[in-house]
Amino acid sequence: MRKILLYTFILFTIYSGLAQTSEAAVKLLDEVSETIATFDNLSFDFSYTLENRQENIKQETSGTVTVEGNKYKLMYLGAEQLNDGEKTYTIVPENEEITVSNPEDEEDFGINPSELLNFYKEGYDYQWDIKQNIFGRTIQFVKLIPSSEDKEVKYLLLGIDIVKKTIYRLIEIGSNGTRTTLTLSNQMSNMTLKEDFFKFDVSRYPDYYINN
Repeated sequence: MRKILLYTFILFTIYSGLAQTSEAAVKLLDEVSETIATFDNLSFDFSYTLENRQENIKQETSGTVTVEGNKYKLMYLGAEQLNDGEKTYTIVPENEEITVSNPEDEEDFGINPSELLNFYKEGYDYQWDIKQNIFGRTIQFVKLIPSSEDKEVKYLLLGIDIVKKTIYRLIEIGSNGTRTTLTLSNQMSNMTLKEDFFKFDVSRYPDYYINN
């Protein structure tokens, strides 16, 4: 998930149509925000695809994440990333190595998991886009166009389940022709988590090299 990202119409009739669809887009996004705000925590699986047909590149990965406030636990590419609200611990069993970092220094997919659910609130202009029926779910897409010039990102498409008012899919269209797609599944909320669920326990990794 890289950095997440109006057309200006001259004719009055076109401008009026854009205003209406923009209002609908903002209203739907507000409803999503209100729904997410009711969750104490949230867990979901995800699939991540990066594709550039011109360069003949296609990469597919998957993982799972649990988020609570600014804390999260992410399982991805055989590694575990744990954020306790103050530090992030990236645990790589293959190398028996742990990297400790500050959350503000991370990129993850370009959005850290705790920001994925509200990144769209600032920095974008909105347009109403296509509606699709995906596996029996009605998904309405909203087009997000960066308010300021972004040399890497042309726009984003945020797919929203209009019944559950939750995020289903995020598509980023890059200026270089790269398309990345993040799809969420198996979403669960308001779970009972252990008190130390997001706590890093160094005693579990006695032979690991810790890189601070």
